[in-house]
Amino acid sequence: MTKIYIYCLFDHQDVFYGVYSSLKAVHRDALKICNKGSSQVLVDYNGDYVVPTLKGLRNLLKGECEIVIKYFSDSDGVKILKTKLKE
Repeated sequence: MTKIYIYCLFDHQDVFYGVYSSLKAVHRDALKICNKGSSQVLVDYNGDYVVPTLKGLRNLLKGECEIVIKYFSDSDGVKILKTKLKE
């Protein structure tokens, strides 16, 4: 049985944006949505605020399931939910 992980993208008002199978694509779209203000985009994970990188996001999500990562800036924010495709 294969494990297929999916990434769901929501904005700060919990409006659904899409489902992704690629971590690179969900990271790209999250940055695109958040990068509209004048401040830097940051990632909030358990109270730690770090600059979002694809490698950093991969390491945060590695081995986890049913986890939410939040990207935010001064103008907007998004949530990425990692979950498994259920058969």
